[in-house]
Amino acid sequence: MDENDGNDKKDNNKIKKRIKIFDTTLRDGEQSPGATMSMSEKISVAQQLERLGVDIIEAGFAASSQKDSDAIKQISAVIQNAQVCSLSRCTKSDIDAAWGAIKEAKHPRIHVFIATSDIHLEHKLKISKAEALSRIRECVSYAKTLCENIEFSAEDATRTEPTFLKSALIEAVRAGATTINIPDSVGYAQPTEYGNIINSIATCPEFKGVDISVHCHDDLGLAVANSIAGIENGATQVECTINGIGERAGNAALEEIVMILKTREDYYSSFTNISSKEILLSSKMVADSTRIFVQKNKAIVGENAFAHESGIHQHGMIANRACYEIMDATSVGAETKLVIGIHSGKHAIAEFMKKQGIPITDSLVAIAINVVKNSEKEDNVEREIIKACGNIVSIKGSDF
Repeated sequence: MDENDGNDKKDNNKIKKRIKIFDTTLRDGEQSPGATMSMSEKISVAQQLERLGVDIIEAGFAASSQKDSDAIKQISAVIQNAQVCSLSRCTKSDIDAAWGAIKEAKHPRIHVFIATSDIHLEHKLKISKAEALSRIRECVSYAKTLCENIEFSAEDATRTEPTFLKSALIEAVRAGATTINIPDSVGYAQPTEYGNIINSIATCPEFKGVDISVHCHDDLGLAVANSIAGIENGATQVECTINGIGERAGNAALEEIVMILKTREDYYSSFTNISSKEILLSSKMVADSTRIFVQKNKAIVGENAFAHESGIHQHGMIANRACYEIMDATSVGAETKLVIGIHSGKHAIAEFMKKQGIPITDSLVAIAINVVKNSEKEDNVEREIIKACGNIVSIKGSDF
């Protein structure tokens, strides 16, 4: 983990807030169509999440299947530092299933939820607001008799009438919830709007001392932006997944949130306990396990996230990496790549030649530039440079 004791820290007389990372890759992430993992894959991912430094691992939804329950039990047995959590609907049978799966964990958490928006209450649950409040009171109280650490989520919070949302959250806290989650379950909210919702809750005296969590979906491509808006407005926990996988368009991407806060700690005055050098390895493990692979231009973990082909950019990178990289690639376990291609310029081509032991003469550089600009296949251009310059040095990859 990064060097801090897990609490807010004082830096240059300015208090910086620690944001807890609640990872739901194994629950909400696995709900991505086709993303089902084997038992061994789930355990391996959970162990990697602990190495990554997440605070809470939502290991599954115990009541959904025996397979999920068994996986949560096995994950609970091997995780030492992170809290292990099971999701549960607002029913006693779900809560019993959740507790049965996590009770052997060193740090167990039960995550109880119920929808609170009018559309869900009327069409899905077919209950009144009064009945919803009664269920919250009854079920959170019951969960509290089993487990000290209780999280309550108001599903579809961003489409819930604000007064009722606050009433539901107050009911949960009075019944014993230690964390309250305000999900943008269908990716409907806009950042300013979501920030205002979180602020109205974070500044409410009834929630003093309670963790306020955000959980955002990416239906409009705003999951990370909304999560950050929530943090700016008082959230102390953010729920996210590796590579942003999840229902429909996915969840907020853990790697993006973590690196936004790390790269712009000066702006957000917030930090996490994530060991960022484990990010790329975590991304690759989840991609391999779920068979949901990362697009090349994906922020932080995409193949091209730290790759440069344009001559102007390559020249800047050779002069000083900070010209075009706002974070050190090695800080997430990656490497900077200067890729030789049709857009490359003289400086990058000469740098490549130097690395290959090719003399940097005007004539040879001119030959190399001609090869690059007229090559039909970029994946063979380095070999063509070596051949054209009469050098027998072989090359293993397409970047340097």
